[in-house]
Amino acid sequence: MASSGAEVLVVVSAQVVLVHGSRLSSAQWAPQLPLLTPHVGVILVDLPGHGARASETFTLARCVEAVAEAVHAAPPGAPVVLLGHSLGGYVAMAYAAEHGATLAGLVLAGCSATPTGPGAAAYRAVAALTDRLGPERMTRINNRVLRRFYPAERIEPVIAGGYFFAPTAAAWREVMTHCRPSMLTGVRCPVLLLNGQYDQFRFGAREFLRTCPSAREEIIPRATHLSNLDQPVAFAVAVLRFVDSVQSGGAGTIIGDE
Repeated sequence: MASSGAEVLVVVSAQVVLVHGSRLSSAQWAPQLPLLTPHVGVILVDLPGHGARASETFTLARCVEAVAEAVHAAPPGAPVVLLGHSLGGYVAMAYAAEHGATLAGLVLAGCSATPTGPGAAAYRAVAALTDRLGPERMTRINNRVLRRFYPAERIEPVIAGGYFFAPTAAAWREVMTHCRPSMLTGVRCPVLLLNGQYDQFRFGAREFLRTCPSAREEIIPRATHLSNLDQPVAFAVAVLRFVDSVQSGGAGTIIGDE
């Protein structure tokens, strides 16, 4: 039977899957949500041992499964951009190494460092200190530091998401054991290394760029390791610009800079 009406082309918005960093939860992305959601779909991930998955044991393999669940939750036909920060960035690398064909793009924020050598030793020391101080004391310290550096309207929703210290040592042990720039060797989708100007984790970016020809780096001025909290609008602009560059038929929607 002949069609009685004109065909309608439905364009499905790109979906951005956000993976938080160490000790935090998906609440880390609270400053970005009002900036991103008018333009793209957003899917939040809590890693095992964090947020809604606090009761789960942290392993890198289980993290990859959690990301896969989020990617598969995207509407059919929607291009998916996976974005991970710090610990979440290394998890995103591990996912892309296994399932890169499912992604339209990959954003690695604050994780352009090979987790070996002196830097790895420093994180082992931080994990040991965290265990020694205990969660109550670490919570007080974190609250004091974050409230000193960020305005209440920006940081209180992040703090409300809670801190998750128990998996810290296991999480970074997994990263130090398994995560290397070579994980990106077979990744064919566009890759953005998104780093704060003053982030110590950006100083290995050249090795990542050599390993992955589809990668480029963008620096967020006046930002540290917590670049999405330091410069939330600039962070969102960089993400939307990247999404637009990889989305077929992108409309070029970019929100204003700070």
